[in-house]
Amino acid sequence: MTEPSIYDRIGGEPGVRRLVAAFYAEMDTNPHAAGIRAMHHGDLQQIQEKLFEFLSGWFGGPSLYIEKYGHPRMRARHLPFQIGISEMEQWLLCMSVALDETVADGQLRSDLFGAFARFADHMRNVE
Repeated sequence: MTEPSIYDRIGGEPGVRRLVAAFYAEMDTNPHAAGIRAMHHGDLQQIQEKLFEFLSGWFGGPSLYIEKYGHPRMRARHLPFQIGISEMEQWLLCMSVALDETVADGQLRSDLFGAFARFADHMRNVE
């Protein structure tokens, strides 16, 4: 028997959308995330949809991002932005809050935070 995907464990599309909405709500309102919020000029709706599409596939659900934009190449796509330790920590703060608010399963929450921490560290492009 196969183990359910993260996508299924988080609640499918509604679960991923809740996580992404909570993440951007935190980024938009938390003064400790002002640095990364400033990187996202104006309305967050379009970038919120892109993160939903990316996470959908990353979590084992539909590959929405790849279908629309091709291979994610996330590090290359973020090279125009200076991402150092501070930006990584701000991003992880917002994701931690979002996970706490939307993922009831403690083990899944911990596993996801670990994966996001590795991903965020990979995105750093300045010391």
